[in-house]
Amino acid sequence: MPDTGDTAPDFTLPATGGGEVTLSDLRPGKVVLYFYPRDDTPGCTKEAIAFTGLLPEFAAAGATVLGVSRDTVEKHDKFVAKHDLGVKLLADTEGAVTEAYGVWVEKAMYGRKSMGIERSTFLIDGAGKIAQVWRKVKVDGHAEAVLQALRAL
Repeated sequence: MPDTGDTAPDFTLPATGGGEVTLSDLRPGKVVLYFYPRDDTPGCTKEAIAFTGLLPEFAAAGATVLGVSRDTVEKHDKFVAKHDLGVKLLADTEGAVTEAYGVWVEKAMYGRKSMGIERSTFLIDGAGKIAQVWRKVKVDGHAEAVLQALRAL
């Protein structure tokens, strides 16, 4: 499970709008990599809308914002269109990236246990090192907190 100071695990994943994104290709830019459980659910929608609303400020601070879930690109594209999202979403359908970042965890809901994505965000600096990690993210105010941390880098 990578943590602050570690090199961010590199990956290439299919992205909304076509094509692929390779994390290391974004250097020397900074990256906000957020993992979320599922497209078009209340918390995930609120989080994606919050990041979308702040995209100009993230760009001004030199960062690319990427959202990752195990949903398909087709589901991502529908989610983006439905909510007019500006955030690029990546499809980790095989689960290799969610596992590499340690966000694929056992969750308990209504007494039932299942595996799922723990809402988490990684702020990655221009050298590819993890500058800050947020785990078990609460959506309200999160995008603003990440932006504040980015500006402090």
